[in-house]
Amino acid sequence: MKNHIVAAFRLTLVMLAVTGIYLVIVYGGSKILPTKGDAEIITQNGQKFYANIGQEFKSDQYFHGRPSSVNYNAAGSGGSNKGPSNQEYLETVQKRMDTLKMQHPGMEHAKVPVELVTASGSGLDPDISEEGALYQVKKIAQVRNLPEETLRNLVKNQTEKPFLGLLGPSKVNVLKLNMALDQLK
Repeated sequence: MKNHIVAAFRLTLVMLAVTGIYLVIVYGGSKILPTKGDAEIITQNGQKFYANIGQEFKSDQYFHGRPSSVNYNAAGSGGSNKGPSNQEYLETVQKRMDTLKMQHPGMEHAKVPVELVTASGSGLDPDISEEGALYQVKKIAQVRNLPEETLRNLVKNQTEKPFLGLLGPSKVNVLKLNMALDQLK
């Protein structure tokens, strides 16, 4: 009995050390990121927005981000847990594609960027690809009565390159893009 208790105690100490070291590595690693692992808060007109949490934009005069399986509720982060072989999921994606093509006249034959019709694993992804933003330029230019080239340049300027030029894809933060869009006036 004594041998089992001593072995269990030793194992507990080893596991505490291993998980403690892991937590220190993850925490230390987060501090080298551009946001230092913290929330990125943007204040505009006295209102606070979290740039690293997806926001819902309903108006046609704004760029839209990824669909959310949790209705953009940060307290309930999560995916739908439906895979590409699930018929209900495929129907949902097809409805989103049909709606997107209907909302963006002139883009019926263009390739639909996947992030505009599928939700992320958390349901709160704040970013879309540059292609996802460019897909929406034509409609927003018409609604806002702006030249398409102006909006294309805005998207290019708002595109964030991969971290250290290597890690991850290029991306566009939808909240920052829409705030910059409002500044064009």
